[in-house]
Amino acid sequence: GRPTTPHHTTTSPVPPQPKHPHTRSSLRSAPTRRMYTKKRRTMSSAIKSWVPYGAECQFPIQNIPFGVFSAKDKEPRCATAIGDFAVDLTVAEKLGLLPEETKGAFSADALNNFMKLGKAVWTKTRVAIQGFLAASEKKFDVDSAQKEGLLVPLADVTMHLPATIGDYTDFYSSRYHATNVGTMFRGKDNALQPNWVHLPVGYHGRASSVVVSGTPVTRPQGQTRPDATKPPVFSTCRLLDFELEMGAFVGTGNKLGEPFDIKEARDNIFGLVLMNDWSARDIQKWEYVPLGPFLGKSFATTISPWIVTLDALEPFSIENQKQDPQPLPYLQDPKLNAYDIKLNVGIQGSEMKTPETVCQANAKFLYWSFTQQLTHHNVNGCNMRTGDLLGTGTISGPEPHQYGSMLELSWKGTKPLKLSDGERKFLRDGDTVVMTGYAQGEGFRVGFGDCNGKVFPARK
Repeated sequence: GRPTTPHHTTTSPVPPQPKHPHTRSSLRSAPTRRMYTKKRRTMSSAIKSWVPYGAECQFPIQNIPFGVFSAKDKEPRCATAIGDFAVDLTVAEKLGLLPEETKGAFSADALNNFMKLGKAVWTKTRVAIQGFLAASEKKFDVDSAQKEGLLVPLADVTMHLPATIGDYTDFYSSRYHATNVGTMFRGKDNALQPNWVHLPVGYHGRASSVVVSGTPVTRPQGQTRPDATKPPVFSTCRLLDFELEMGAFVGTGNKLGEPFDIKEARDNIFGLVLMNDWSARDIQKWEYVPLGPFLGKSFATTISPWIVTLDALEPFSIENQKQDPQPLPYLQDPKLNAYDIKLNVGIQGSEMKTPETVCQANAKFLYWSFTQQLTHHNVNGCNMRTGDLLGTGTISGPEPHQYGSMLELSWKGTKPLKLSDGERKFLRDGDTVVMTGYAQGEGFRVGFGDCNGKVFPARK
C-alpha cells in the first residue's frame, strides 16, 4: 500500500499534466486494444517449465534474462535465470543446447560478445533456452540438471556486472520528475526549461563507478556552500539521495559519423535493468552551473544484475504518454511505446528488520522513450558501442507516493518521511535502499532482481 507519511495525503504541487494512456495503438478501438494486450499476456502464460517456481517468481520461463555469475572457485561466466536457479550458459553450449552463432560468446566474464551478435541471434537464443527449459521438452529434471552443472542455485552464486560498460549517459526523461524539481527551484510557472519538451536532456556520466547490486556505497565528500553569504567549504555530503531509474544497454551500436534511424533503435537495445543513480544533492547544487552534474553524481550508480530483454517485455508494451508539441521528425517513432513495469523503493535502516516502502512508481511514467533517448544520443554521429548504458533519469509519477527520489518525497526536506526508526529528509548512514521492479502477466511476473545498496559513512 501507500506509505503513511502525512505529506503523501496532501495535494501535489505538480501542475496538471496530460493523463497517461494505457493502450498500445491509436489505430485500434479501445476494446480491441485491451483484448489485444490481454491476449499477448495470456498466450505467454501458457508456457510452463520443468523447473518449479511460484506465480510471484521474478524469473519464470517467460523472462529469460541475461547476467554474469560465479560460483565456488570458478571464474565469472554468463547465465540466464529461471525460478531459484542460474542456468550456466557455458554448460548449455557444451550440451549442444544453444544456437551455433553463440559458440564461445558465453565463456567471457561479460555479455558483450553475445550482445554484439545482434537482435536476430538474441531472439533465437532466447527461444532456444525456453525450448530446453520447457515442460513439454523435459530434457532434464532439476536433479540431473544440477549434476550436469546446468542449474546452479541462486543462493550459491555471486552476481557481477552483466556487461563491460564503455560509456554511461544519464537522461532526464520523466516529465513529472522534471516538473517537481523545476517547481522547487524555479517555481511552477517556469518548472520546465524551454528545451525539455523538444529533446531528451542528458549528460555524460561516469562508467567506472557503475556497480552491481549489493556493492556498498560510501557517503561522498566534496565542496558545498551551505551559506550563500560565505565561501564554499569541503565537507561530507549531508543531502544524500537515491534516484529511481531504469537503464538500457546498447546492443550492436553504430560507427562514428553513421547514426541510425529511430526505426532501427529498438533493435539496438539489448535490454533493461533497474538503476539507482545515487545523488549528493548539496555537492551537486554548488557545482552544476554551468556544465551540469559532476562529483555529485559520479561516486556510485547501482544496477540490478540481470538484463531483461525487450522480447520478454513485449507483452507489457503500452502506448507512450502523449508528446506535445510533436517532436522533430528524427524523434518520431512509428512504434512509440512505454512499458508497464511496476517499480518499488524501500528503505531499510540499520535497526530495521525489513525495508519500508517509500515509493511506488512505474516505467510508464517516462515521457521520452528508450528509443528516443538512444536515437537522440547518436543523431549527431556519436558512435554507440556494445555495452554502453543509458539511464532514464529519475522516474516519478503524478502522485506523491510515486515520487522517485528523497528530494521529491520530502519536498526538498520540508516534509520529512516518517519511518519506524524515525524521520528521513535524506538518507542516513546505515540505510539500505532496495529497488525492485516487475511486469505482471496472466499468472506470471517478469522481474529484474533486486537493485540494492547500503550507505556507509564517509572516509575520515
